Amino acid sequence: MNFQQLRSVREAVRRGFNLTEVAHALHTSQPGVSRQIRELEDELGITLFVRAGKRLTGLTEPGRAVLPIVERLLTEAGNLQRAGEDFARHDSGPLAIAATHSQARYALPTAVRDFRLAHPDVQLALHQGSPHHIAQMLLDGAADIGIATEALAQYPGLVALPCYSWTHSIIVPHGHPLADAADAGQPLTLARLADHALITYDAGYTGRGHIDDAFERAGITPQIALSAMDADVIKTYVELGLGVGIVAAIAFDPERDRHLRAIDARHLFAVNMTRLAIRRGGYLRRYVYDFIETFASPLTRAVVEQALTAPAVEDDAL
Repeated sequence: MNFQQLRSVREAVRRGFNLTEVAHALHTSQPGVSRQIRELEDELGITLFVRAGKRLTGLTEPGRAVLPIVERLLTEAGNLQRAGEDFARHDSGPLAIAATHSQARYALPTAVRDFRLAHPDVQLALHQGSPHHIAQMLLDGAADIGIATEALAQYPGLVALPCYSWTHSIIVPHGHPLADAADAGQPLTLARLADHALITYDAGYTGRGHIDDAFERAGITPQIALSAMDADVIKTYVELGLGVGIVAAIAFDPERDRHLRAIDARHLFAVNMTRLAIRRGGYLRRYVYDFIETFASPLTRAVVEQALTAPAVEDDAL
């Protein structure tokens, strides 16, 4: 038994049993992948995959039982390598961070700057994606840290730690009726907001669920004219007059967004919680703990290590 055999099995599942893609991911040939899988099956004395001719089409019952063991062995092999690197080169190496656009654009820059000043020999890679994509990157070992508001706490294979809470703001051009009403002291309501075409986040991004929930509880159907993944796009179309924007409050900068006006909407929509996630069972190098604390100061190494040893709990209340 060797690690290449285990990687071939794991990648076959991850790549939807497409051996061409598995071979590309492992930098080998398709016959080589097939041989590695066959050799492991022969050694274990069981068939791991359902086959149609030469094609793999799924996992057998023994294959489904063995796969978690394969994942654990490869995870621990990676941990062993990172532990060795940590002691050999304690302050240099790669750090991959996966985050949504809003986090990468508005929440992370200061932390990245401060961390780079303290750890100039760490090679940072910043990946952007949806919350579910970020979770999968963590589970696959493609990212060390994930940062998002949605989804991360729903994966038992991840440890998701609360970082900071935030609220939404309404964004309109100067002179808009909602801005004039706010200046006159008239409180903003969902009913008045629903009189306008709205531009906000796609479903599953940046607190969109809380926006939808608020309108649903009020029995109001909003006019969603446009949805987008990030606040910069939303603000662009608000500035063009296509509608009223609903964005994360941290996404509004009075200096950069001087053509727009922000109206506090914390009384309309529930407070959101951004979480930082790491893979359960993974080994974190010392500078990873340093980055986590730089981004969210309450998340000290002791706090993170305690969370890593706690049992997995699935959180559906997000």
